[in-house]
Amino acid sequence: MRAKQLESDPHYSVGIIGVGNMGGAMAANLLERGWPVAVCDLEADKVNALLALGAKAFANGAAMGLRSDAVIVCVVDAAQTADVLFGANGVASTLAAGKTVLLCPTIAPDDVQRFAARLTALGIHTLDAPMSGGPVRAREGSMSLMLAGPGAVLAAHGKLIADLSNKVFRISERVGDGARTKLVNNLLAGINLVGAAEALAMAQAMGLDLATTLNVIEQSSGQSWIGSDRMQRALVGDYAPRAHVTLLEKDTRLGVQAAQAAGFEGPLGARASAVFAQAHAAGLAQEDDASLFKLLRRKP
Repeated sequence: MRAKQLESDPHYSVGIIGVGNMGGAMAANLLERGWPVAVCDLEADKVNALLALGAKAFANGAAMGLRSDAVIVCVVDAAQTADVLFGANGVASTLAAGKTVLLCPTIAPDDVQRFAARLTALGIHTLDAPMSGGPVRAREGSMSLMLAGPGAVLAAHGKLIADLSNKVFRISERVGDGARTKLVNNLLAGINLVGAAEALAMAQAMGLDLATTLNVIEQSSGQSWIGSDRMQRALVGDYAPRAHVTLLEKDTRLGVQAAQAAGFEGPLGARASAVFAQAHAAGLAQEDDASLFKLLRRKP
């Protein structure tokens, strides 16, 4: 399908590979807005929840690629991305030339560029499209979406992009710059979360009321969105995973590596990354990353 055809057909077929917290929320949002959405995931319950909203299910990416004009990849890491694109029954094996893959995982810029080069060789367009904001914002269409790629491809998918997010940032035409921007953001998110958990653990050690302390922070200079969001959950002992510890563990590690590749070394990034690794080692890997509070309030 050519760009002009896409522009004249605002609800062409969209496939989403990986319908966990973010991918599932994106799918539900698009379905509500009238898009034909196909989904694929290893976890049947996640797929079934979207079938009830009108999605179509496919067993693998290859089957999905035969019937999709744009495919959103929303898996966890580079290994999973490589598998769903180019592995056995990968979507790239059937997606027609001229169609588009949107890469949403937080992965290294070099991996984004490597995947894009392989897709380009097949005649498939790539949009580097990492996202941020959590499942609630993804469901509302208000998450941040960082886009890098050719202007003509962005324009061809303007309606899809607008329905996915009302906070779209067009970074550049260089694939990989979306990933770089996301890693800058997520490294800061990790630093802020470690700082918030440390501050509340400190308040507890000083005998302060934690709810009152957090209320002060949220209305004062120490406020951060991720700190407020996670510590509100921590204060009521809610560690059900919305964002596993392993996600910011991965993202902060990749952020530090990207900084090193650029010849930059800051004072906080590596230290924050080490705290997420420590939480993983302490058995908190599959809990919500609010559990950093549990880690830091423990007495040595």
